[in-house]
Amino acid sequence: MGGYNPFSLEGKTILVTGASSGIGKATAIEASKLGATVIITARDTQRLQETFDALDGHDREHKQIIADLLDEVQMKNLIDQIPVIDGLVLCAGKGLTLPMQFATREKLDDIFNINFFAPFELLRSLYKKKRLQKQASVVLLASLGGTQIFSGGNGIYGASKSALNTVMKFCAKEFAARKVRVNSICPGMVDTPLIHRGTVSDEQLLEDQKRYPLGRYGQPEDIAYAAIYLLSDASSWVTGQDMVLDGGVSIK
Repeated sequence: MGGYNPFSLEGKTILVTGASSGIGKATAIEASKLGATVIITARDTQRLQETFDALDGHDREHKQIIADLLDEVQMKNLIDQIPVIDGLVLCAGKGLTLPMQFATREKLDDIFNINFFAPFELLRSLYKKKRLQKQASVVLLASLGGTQIFSGGNGIYGASKSALNTVMKFCAKEFAARKVRVNSICPGMVDTPLIHRGTVSDEQLLEDQKRYPLGRYGQPEDIAYAAIYLLSDASSWVTGQDMVLDGGVSIK
């Protein structure tokens, strides 16, 4: 790459989950452009291949691993294939809009399994098995929902992301013994397939964007660049923080 760049990821191996679309895909691609060797994982073979093909620097040993993090055997298989890594970005997640009075244990389990238990189990296992290099950096994708903003119908999703955000702080404190840093990103609405799942119309989404002081939702790259900062040596004194990226919506 040449020149001085404290945000470079050259020489670092980064694992990105949920890399088949949205923020995970953007993070994997942008990290590869900044010199990282990237390991990507997701459930969808075809879409993960599209991410893999878009990675920069195919002279590096990028790797793709199909895995459903909810499947114990596939999770173990993934962990077995992971070398010692310098960075981990936990992006896999699922949304749900449902008023609390209609919440069921089944719905709670579904969202918490994907948004909380699976990423935490992967993080815990990689740390325990010493697959996280000393001074490695972990980035968890939490949310503004459940941490800063409590909009109607968002309770189950928000609770799962709030739990993830809380566990981040405990891990940051405990993992500091090996100088492993753990932080989270709490985005506002980001224009990914997650928000186009039919719960609200495109007209409603356009109207909602007017609430944002900067006049738009985030793009996946907006979040990817923040993840790259947290993965890079530029943030070597940052741990236990939840970084809000929201176009200013939480200050209104």
